[in-house]
Amino acid sequence: MREARAHVQPQDWGLPVGSRRRTPGLRREEVAQLCSISVTWYTWIEQGRDVSISSTVCARLAKTLKLSSAERQYLFDLAECSDPEAGKAVLKPLPQGLSDCVDHIAAPAYILDRSWNVLARNAALLELFAGWPDNSDKPNLLRYIFLDPAARHLVVGWEQRARRVVAEFRADVGVHVDEPEVRALVSELQEHSEMFTQWWGRQMVTEREGGVREFNHPEQGVLVFQQFTFRLAVRNDCKLVMLLPND
Repeated sequence: MREARAHVQPQDWGLPVGSRRRTPGLRREEVAQLCSISVTWYTWIEQGRDVSISSTVCARLAKTLKLSSAERQYLFDLAECSDPEAGKAVLKPLPQGLSDCVDHIAAPAYILDRSWNVLARNAALLELFAGWPDNSDKPNLLRYIFLDPAARHLVVGWEQRARRVVAEFRADVGVHVDEPEVRALVSELQEHSEMFTQWWGRQMVTEREGGVREFNHPEQGVLVFQQFTFRLAVRNDCKLVMLLPND
């Protein structure tokens, strides 16, 4: 924080520079004033003393010190509190290189965003899912499971898996459940799927986890996989899902 403070100029916040200023950047009392906290408390925070910091104060500090997204996240991690702005930033496009990475995975693999839209997939997934998601104009995993009749034939134990998927999705979207895209998706599914409506109304949540996944392939019969899910460092709202053959 001391380093960040030294790189913020007083005039950036409409403060007088003065002719006798010796401190590079902002003074501690100026940061405290801009954050509406006491100088003593700010000094203790900067010195790393064992003090409790609210998410509101962390957000003020991050704004005042003009922290980068990585620096902001680091500050909140150190303070052990949640960033109220997490997930609200404009999302970067998925790098083309990630799609290439998925293409080079031998096992069925795909990338989902926060709303479970399919952003990338490989040939092995197309083979397993008989052309999905390429045969869908709005490729989304929830739409496939609840609105595509093929899913009930492909997914072994469809009802059990579908019920769990609803709970996983609710946990996955978390505080973003009221975002327009998520609300629109939920409304569409509620309109066309009685079972989704019933399970969504229970407000069950469960962590998205791996494990055995069985598929009744129309040509190859029952295929068994182990599912693994990874968060993407470049887009932490996205996840890579891989289905490794359970040999």
